[in-house]
Amino acid sequence: MNRKISILGAGSWGTALAILAARNGCRTLLWGHHSEHIADLAQDRQNKRYLPDIPFPENLAVTSDLAEIAEFSNLLLICVPSHTFKNTLIQLKPFTSAGIKIAWACKGFNPDDGSLLHEIVADIFSVQTPTAILSGPTFAREVAIDLPTAITIASSWPDFSGQLADILHGGCFRTYTSSDMIGVEVGGAVKNVLAIAAGIADGLGFGANTRAALITRGLSEIIRLGIKLGGKQETFMGLAGLGDLILTCTDNQSRNRRFGLALGLGKDRTAARQEIGQEIEGISAAKETFLLAKKYAIEMPITEQTYKVLYEGLAPLIAVQNLLAREQKAEC
Repeated sequence: MNRKISILGAGSWGTALAILAARNGCRTLLWGHHSEHIADLAQDRQNKRYLPDIPFPENLAVTSDLAEIAEFSNLLLICVPSHTFKNTLIQLKPFTSAGIKIAWACKGFNPDDGSLLHEIVADIFSVQTPTAILSGPTFAREVAIDLPTAITIASSWPDFSGQLADILHGGCFRTYTSSDMIGVEVGGAVKNVLAIAAGIADGLGFGANTRAALITRGLSEIIRLGIKLGGKQETFMGLAGLGDLILTCTDNQSRNRRFGLALGLGKDRTAARQEIGQEIEGISAAKETFLLAKKYAIEMPITEQTYKVLYEGLAPLIAVQNLLAREQKAEC
């Protein structure tokens, strides 16, 4: 119980990881920026909004005070939506001190310029700040109710990834470590775009053949972009690549897949977002991934058609027809 971790982001994923860490015997402080929501968590001792009926362990506390979260532990795990990641770090920095270590479980690119999240940390803090990313095939509720789960913890600092693994690994939760932060970051961001595409195809009434083809060819797109940005091919065949892609493209716990389903069923983007009522990371990731593909002249046709559905008003059925109409080529 002398181990401590501060977790930022009181949504479903941050709450699930806080429950996991506390369940493993780590003193845990969970932060959220909505003080009323945090007051409800403190009173109810559960997150009724996102993870109802899952009680908090006794060693899990909550706060809406960034100064308190920074003082509690020098190990910070950030679980906010990727588009708020940079602003959260900026707000946090004045309260931090030397020796801080920053990990995150966010999946996405920086919406300002398409940069990776570790680059944001280096810019705001320092390239010497130990960093790590958690990613893999995980749904928050399944982690919170202790169903068997495996993830990847990637870091260029082996001691830091080992420290995080020590906190999170145990019971039904298995951690694997990696040094390929770029590969894990790219896999986690782009799979959300492909989940929207898979949802659209299912919403249009296409079958398992279509879904399998989208997943397989989508993985090729992830690999092409990931290697160009500096990731390792073997990472994309593991939990943070193929594993996460399969999960989010095939199960309706995925918000991105459900969003795509709604679009395929004929709902407009606004109605689909309102129906889900939570952050849909793949919407912004579609634009950022599309722009990166253009910048580096990488062929990513599924991403391109998904982008056009979301940002250019292309009809989902036309997008599928555009993919099918591409000229025959060798598989690569």
